[in-house]
Order: sequence, then structure tokens, then C-alpha cells
Amino acid sequence: MMKFLFDLFPVLLFFLSYNRAQQHPEQAHQLANQLLSGLTSGSSISLQMAPIVIATAVAVLASISQIAYLLLRRKTIDLMLWVSFSIVTLFGGLTIYLQNDTFVKLKVTIIYWLFASGFLFSHYFLKKNVLKISMGKEINMPDQAWTRLNFIWIGYFALMGAANLYVALNYSQATWVSYKFYSLFSLPVFLIAQSFLLVKYIKDEE
Repeated sequence: MMKFLFDLFPVLLFFLSYNRAQQHPEQAHQLANQLLSGLTSGSSISLQMAPIVIATAVAVLASISQIAYLLLRRKTIDLMLWVSFSIVTLFGGLTIYLQNDTFVKLKVTIIYWLFASGFLFSHYFLKKNVLKISMGKEINMPDQAWTRLNFIWIGYFALMGAANLYVALNYSQATWVSYKFYSLFSLPVFLIAQSFLLVKYIKDEE
């Protein structure tokens, strides 16, 4: 649970910053131009783009802080966090520089679909099951069950990526920001549902 909250940190700050900026558009517009206009391709940041630009900058800084904290503590940084960090900084930077929210919207779908592709690639080309490698010590399941679980995760990532793309392309910026935040809580629900499939395989404590 603590890891989930830690990973959620940049998204939470993005959500809070965006809503705060929307509630105070004039102040957000002024702040964005004071602090971030030099990072854009234009001479100034528009009133309409100020909330998303501020929120994106906050999320990028939060992601950098996450990585820096783990490096300073000499903690292991898992691959999923590295992938998320790379895409957040790249697409967040493009959003700020070009003042175009398309990039930050697509970022979520790209992350989900990259994970789905990674699970598929590992299964078909590397002949390895990522979930079995990470959880095999705690759960003793036949290979057929591991394969089924692998494809359940692939389906989850693919579906979440498609859902984000649909909302991003068909609804307002504010609606998408709310969806982006609340959709993350689908992961704990998914894990709880998955646990009912795994419980009979979990090894008893010695």
C-alpha cells in the first residue's frame, strides 16, 4: 500500500495543482508566465493553458524528486518507475514547451500500452513470465495459471490505455484530469479481485 501511495505522489500533486489553478485562473496565469514562460516555445502562456502547464510542471518535478530520493537512499528503482519517470519527463516537457495538452494526455495511454507490450514481448520472445519472476517465491502455481494471469494483466493494461485515450479525445481537459486521478484506484480493485484467484496458491507461512 505504501508503494502504491509513493507511486501515486506525482499524480496526486498534478490533480491538486490543476484544480487549484482552475479555481484561481488569473493567479495561475500570472504564476505560469513568471516561472515557466521561458520554458515554452512562445513568448507567454495563455490563460487557458496555465492550469495544465502548472500541473504538468509540478508532476515532472515530483517524478524527479521520487527518483532522486530513491537514489540518495540507495533503494532499488524498479523498471516500471523508470519507464513512468522517462515518459512523464519527456511528454510533460513537450506539453510545457509546446503548450499542448495532447502530449500529457497521451502519456497515460503510452505507459499502459508499453507495459502491455512488455508483458507480451517477455512471454512470446523471451519465453519468460514477468509475474512468475516477481511473485514465484510466494505463490506456487502451475505454468498454465501463470500464463493466464499474465494475459489478465495484459488485458488490464490494454483496456486502461484505451479508456484513457477515449476520455482524452472525447471530453474536456478538466474531465480528463479527474478521470486520470480516479482511474488509478482501479489498480487496488484489480489487485483485490486478482487475489481471489491467487489465494489457493499462496504458500502458508512456515
